[in-house]
Amino acid sequence: MVNLGIVVSEFNYDITSKMLERAKEHAKFLGAEVVDVITVPGAYDMPIAVKKLLSKSEIDGVAALGAIVQGDTKHDEAIASQIMRKLTDLSLEYDKPVGLGISGPGETRAQAMERIDSYARRSVEAVVKLVKNV
Repeated sequence: MVNLGIVVSEFNYDITSKMLERAKEHAKFLGAEVVDVITVPGAYDMPIAVKKLLSKSEIDGVAALGAIVQGDTKHDEAIASQIMRKLTDLSLEYDKPVGLGISGPGETRAQAMERIDSYARRSVEAVVKLVKNV
């Protein structure tokens, strides 16, 4: 069985709470077990929580869930770029997969709502497949 950790952002929690629910459902469907969930204030805060989970021997991989909705500036692009780079670095450092379930940047709130299911499922599925096949 694949043991998953999940890190989920509180920012846009009307969206991310549904992502968490869908991710847990999909993990169960795939025969994986969610053994730990950490909630962080925003997507920018994810790397430290992902690192904490990856360092646990009982965790095979982590799904990162968030929604970076476009604002009036390009702040969303800067945040997304840094998060994605750091999550990749952590995956390679710990030799464990990190599934990217963070929608955005450049999306509207409506687009983020439409992407809840796909990003949550893809994130969990990527981790499970990589654990089993790599």
